[in-house]
Amino acid sequence: MMEIASIQGFKINLLKYTEALNFVKTSLDNGENIQIVTINPEMIETAKRNPDFADVLKFSELVIPDSFGIKLALAFKGIKQEQIRGVDFAASLIELADKYGYKLALIGAKPEVNNKLTEILKEKYPALNIVFSHDGYFSDDTQMIEEIKNSGANLVLTALGAPKQEFFNAKLKSTLQGVASIGLGGTFDVMAGCVAEAPEIYRKLGLEWLYRTVKQPERFKRIFPTLPLFLFHSIMEALKKSKE
Repeated sequence: MMEIASIQGFKINLLKYTEALNFVKTSLDNGENIQIVTINPEMIETAKRNPDFADVLKFSELVIPDSFGIKLALAFKGIKQEQIRGVDFAASLIELADKYGYKLALIGAKPEVNNKLTEILKEKYPALNIVFSHDGYFSDDTQMIEEIKNSGANLVLTALGAPKQEFFNAKLKSTLQGVASIGLGGTFDVMAGCVAEAPEIYRKLGLEWLYRTVKQPERFKRIFPTLPLFLFHSIMEALKKSKE
């Protein structure tokens, strides 16, 4: 049984990177259905206003701390947890698929980004079994899920942005069998080399969000006031707990 913490009413699985990866591998090997959420402060703030999204997070089998903000919120409660970045975890899942023959589907991003990523992965992993790929511009979830089913994919990476990708993966989980799905936001753009990854110094200092905001000013409205509010609520929650 995995240890779980709560941040503002939302669960976070407490585990090491390798443990998270092993959980996914075991689930795939056992033919289980699981949904993996790479959670960040924006998602928690969205879920507070959206009960349906909150339910999706609640019933996901694995919720990993994708952002430094989540790691910090846990630290306020005295919990030491490593950050498990979605882009790193996605790369490790692809390596697992290559090593153990899992059937991979890549759903999301712009058509040119999806195509480029598929080409890059096929070149890097000649034996990788990419059975299906499609950009994020589709309107019929049912049709898309049927196509994924027909492909035989059992590891599905979706990059549709939150909460769209989480709702889609929840439908996937309730419709198919033996499939592990994970929502990855803008990860495909980074993996395809279309968006620069933050330099290591930014990542170590927990300032990846700042680098991305400077490079993509349109993100400013998403970050502010969401991130400051999240941190304020996290501090208040930790203070309340310490007084109990």
